[in-house]
Amino acid sequence: MLAVVGPSGSGKSTLLHCLAGLEPPSGGSVRVGGAEIVGMGRRRLAALRREQMGFVFQQYNLIPSLSARENVALPLRLARGRFDPAVVDRALDSVGLTEHARRLPGRLSGGQQQRVAIARVLATRPAIVFADEPTGALDTATGAEVMQLLRSAASGDRGVVVVTHDLEAAALADRVIVLRDGEVYRELVGATSSDVLDVISHAGSGA
Repeated sequence: MLAVVGPSGSGKSTLLHCLAGLEPPSGGSVRVGGAEIVGMGRRRLAALRREQMGFVFQQYNLIPSLSARENVALPLRLARGRFDPAVVDRALDSVGLTEHARRLPGRLSGGQQQRVAIARVLATRPAIVFADEPTGALDTATGAEVMQLLRSAASGDRGVVVVTHDLEAAALADRVIVLRDGEVYRELVGATSSDVLDVISHAGSGA
């Protein structure tokens, strides 16, 4: 699990979007699963994102007219046509929402909606999950639960890259990249929230 932090305007979300192929970088190289994505054709890049990447954003991007279970199943239906319903059930169970599977997003709390979004990602079994401020719209306790789910998802052969302002969330990561003015200012390994705060304070002050 990698956390990307830094002062506002440091380029965190832009970096994540470039890594995920959502925005073209102005230069350099981006390799995902051994494949160079800079300059890759739109169709091939879309296929790569569909097959190897998952996305969790601050806005949950759920379809209001579909139940939680239907939202989780949707990318599987679009990608493969036919799918194993047990995969959807396991994904919902992994985020503790089995009992809410038939509810529409409007009947779920913000934290529950974000968990549906995470279950939707996990059901596709991506090699890497990109999360952009996934706790930004949540209260502290609910945000901590969501980050623990992402922490758990970073296991086996799956990685998680998360952009966050939450220092406690960043401290859950194996590595923390601190940005300043669009450049890597510091890399931390096994950092505490106090360590991250100290480096961000220096980055923000220009020290």
